[in-house]
Amino acid sequence: MSSSDIFIGETIGTAILILLGGGVCAAVTLKASKARNAGWLAIAFGWGFAVLTAVYTSAPLSGAHLNPAVTLGIAIKDGDWSDVPVYWAGQLLGAMIGAALVWVAYYGQFHAHLTDREIVGGPGAQATAAKAVEAQEKGAGPVLGVFSTGPEIRNAVQNLATEIIGTVVLVLAVLTQGLNDDGNGLGPLGALITALVVVSIGLSLGGPTGYAINPARDLGPRIVHALLPLPNKGGSDWGYAWIPVVGPLAGGAIAAGIYNLAFA
Repeated sequence: MSSSDIFIGETIGTAILILLGGGVCAAVTLKASKARNAGWLAIAFGWGFAVLTAVYTSAPLSGAHLNPAVTLGIAIKDGDWSDVPVYWAGQLLGAMIGAALVWVAYYGQFHAHLTDREIVGGPGAQATAAKAVEAQEKGAGPVLGVFSTGPEIRNAVQNLATEIIGTVVLVLAVLTQGLNDDGNGLGPLGALITALVVVSIGLSLGGPTGYAINPARDLGPRIVHALLPLPNKGGSDWGYAWIPVVGPLAGGAIAAGIYNLAFA
């Protein structure tokens, strides 16, 4: 795979991943969405199908890492670091593009949600505004969850551990079951296995932090949230932003270490 193929494949694949994954979060969260309040099952399966679609689309070009933690795990497994910067650059750019496309697709819903007094507060607001104010006091605006993850209980040690544990499961599954014959990306069956693993992680381990398990998936959309002209959008919670970056990278490295010790 050439560097240009890797960059293009990771950009396209990660954009699709975030468009569909962020899209299900928007569908469940925003007012005037037909899927509003569909719940955690919809989100977990929506992200799983997002992974499946993104991997099948981008695998012929780049091997469909779509996640800096997966790229790191494969690099540690193989000892080849030459393409890591290209993978990471494509993943971050793709995540930002995907987040921007979610905003375009749900433009009217974002406006309706963020101008509703029950959501953002103001004169005449009802009790639900208190939740929005509480979230903003913690640094997270009322639609940040469409773009990035956040904890239900803020405890840096627990939040970091949760992200590490979830990513270890993901990357270890990729390294043991998901790789193609060349070992440099996901194969056709591996795409399905990985998608189901993501659903399982979401259902089992997603409750505490929203299961970023992917630094680009969280950081790219968080940057877009900070830049978009959304009314009353609140903060982007940069105080928490390091956890869904450091945790998954640490988890990917640990998973590769386990693989090299137990499976190689």
